[in-house]
Amino acid sequence: MAASERGDFSEIPMLDVSGLYGGDEAAIREIASTLRGYLENIGFLYVVGHSIPRADVEAVREASKRFFALPEEQKLALKIDKNFRGYLPFAGSTIVTSSVATVSKPNQSESIFFMHEVEADDPRALAGKPLQGPNQWPDEAVLPGFHATIQRYVDAMSTLARKMVGAISISLGLPADSLDRHFDDPTTFLRLLHYPTQPKEEGLFGSAPHTDYGFITLLAQDDVGGLEVKNKAGDWVPAPPVPDSFVMNVGDILARWSNDQFVSTPHRVINRSGRERYSQPFFFDPSMEATIEALPVCVPQGTAPKYGPVEYGDYLMERIDKNYHYRKKLAAEAGDA
Repeated sequence: MAASERGDFSEIPMLDVSGLYGGDEAAIREIASTLRGYLENIGFLYVVGHSIPRADVEAVREASKRFFALPEEQKLALKIDKNFRGYLPFAGSTIVTSSVATVSKPNQSESIFFMHEVEADDPRALAGKPLQGPNQWPDEAVLPGFHATIQRYVDAMSTLARKMVGAISISLGLPADSLDRHFDDPTTFLRLLHYPTQPKEEGLFGSAPHTDYGFITLLAQDDVGGLEVKNKAGDWVPAPPVPDSFVMNVGDILARWSNDQFVSTPHRVINRSGRERYSQPFFFDPSMEATIEALPVCVPQGTAPKYGPVEYGDYLMERIDKNYHYRKKLAAEAGDA
């Protein structure tokens, strides 16, 4: 797969990251160099050679299927809260902030969100800081082992994500730990998604065309397919399931941080399979209090950065508040209080 210029691609490339788990500096730099080309020209790649067992990925998928098979009233008992944790019912979001499409119909999916764990008595939760509170977990008697399965996976994905953060730093000619301080208390999301079989209807998507908000996304797909990525020519390039891989993509905050050196590429999901689809994207983002401004190495000499500094939490909340229906309802209720 070759990308002769930015956005000119017809398939999604694959990167073996097994060298990131060893101490061979030359191997790490080679991986980082290849990664840089993919992030600059495509913004998407398959990550293989990671250390996460297939059994752990499949265990999360099975846990997801068990949750979505519960009666609606049991799922709604965990309905998503002000801290963005819990169950989002079917058609609960519309991507109105999309820069690549005018979206008027809700996404054809249901999902449950698990973020970084914050105990109820944590000072951040007690102070009412945005997105700081405990996760909502299904009853252990109803879904035994669910919590442990999800937590094990989140821990493993966080380790992989940190290795990719280091590789991104190296790719820019920086020390591997250059960005670490921005991830002292990372903002993480594991979203379990269920896409029912989708009717053929104009403007209807499992997930409408969009770019991701954050730093990087690491997605585990099932075998159904439906993810597509938009290239420079405006064609939608399939990103079919590849065994033992994660689809990694650049989010908007990484694009902004790199002064648009790395590209946050539009993508969508259309479930044409006639089967139910399950996916599990993991989003690894900076600390809510982190100030994000263009890295000097990404700003050509004699030019100004394209974007001013922004606190990640402020940036994130603006997008969440606009795209999720329940946030509008919460805002209206707060206005009436």
